[in-house]
Amino acid sequence: MWDVEIRGMASAHAIIAASIFMATIMPAVLVEKFSVYGTHLVWLYSVAGSVAVVNIAVFWLLGISPPTKKNTLSYKLSKLFRSCVYFLLSCLFFHTVVVLYGAPLLESALETFSLAVLLSTFTTLRCLCILGPNVQAWIRVFSRDGAMSVWDTSLQITTGCSVVGAWLGAFPIPLDWDRPWQVWPISCSLGTTIGFLTGLLTAPLWIRWHRKQLTYKLK
Repeated sequence: MWDVEIRGMASAHAIIAASIFMATIMPAVLVEKFSVYGTHLVWLYSVAGSVAVVNIAVFWLLGISPPTKKNTLSYKLSKLFRSCVYFLLSCLFFHTVVVLYGAPLLESALETFSLAVLLSTFTTLRCLCILGPNVQAWIRVFSRDGAMSVWDTSLQITTGCSVVGAWLGAFPIPLDWDRPWQVWPISCSLGTTIGFLTGLLTAPLWIRWHRKQLTYKLK
């Protein structure tokens, strides 16, 4: 059972990682003078949109999201609406945190919010896909020994790697190197993406290596 779940996770993560590379390659064909640095926001939203679509599709096909107690249309619409609200609130939350950490308040506000959208796509959207719009479940997963499945553990790893990647990406910005990737928020969004990719790669390997030590409580 463990091997089946880990292989399923590795396959899902590989598809999501591939979507990032495709989102980088395709705009280069479709958009004139496209580059990760020169047209950074185009790349950023291309990656965020691609990862969002693939995440939703993969987790829906795998049936990872928690089963709904009600199958009525109104309940599903309510769940979708709450998920959209949570995602928007997450964007505002990350935007506020980034500003508190030193990003310009008014200048480059669009760039800052775009970084917040990318962070929310790599973290909050995965929470919504795996746990649904259930804040109590989110708190449980990110508490000590709160994971109840390998997917919960993968969520912890990918979320942590994404946030740490964004934080590490901010370090080169104030340095007097005069490099094109030091323009706000290029290094942070690249750090976020590299961190997320690292989490996608690390999660199945870490879980497989530690599967004998992992014990999950029953839901």
